[in-house]
Amino acid sequence: MRRFSEALYLITLSLWVGGLWAIGYLVAPVLFATLADRQLAGMLAGKLFALIGWVGLASAAYLLLFMLIRLGRSALKRGVFWLLVVMLVLTVLSQFGIQPLLAQIKADALPREVMESVLRDRFATWHGVSSILYLVQSVLGLLLVVGAGRGLK
Repeated sequence: MRRFSEALYLITLSLWVGGLWAIGYLVAPVLFATLADRQLAGMLAGKLFALIGWVGLASAAYLLLFMLIRLGRSALKRGVFWLLVVMLVLTVLSQFGIQPLLAQIKADALPREVMESVLRDRFATWHGVSSILYLVQSVLGLLLVVGAGRGLK
């Protein structure tokens, strides 16, 4: 059973971090480069970012629980544990703070597209904040993947 839970730990971590990188740095740019309708590209990218946010919440819950069960209180002394906590906090901020705010700004801009409205600057600012948090989360994810073997011992 120990090998299964360790394998599930690594699979979960790979799914989350791989998903972050695939969606954020491959799929979203391709959507905007390929689709003529930027609003459609944004809507699809937003749905994918929301999906990986939910994957992140579930993954962080499992990974943190795994570490606490496996290592007990000594998990709190591990850098890997705290990287996971920071990634979880960034996911929560994005999923329940910034993304709903961006959706509200888009709704307030109707019937115009947000980038053609007076709310353009506000949207751009929050989108920038979201992008920076996503980049930080992605880099922290790489650190987790590199340190994955050490986190289990």
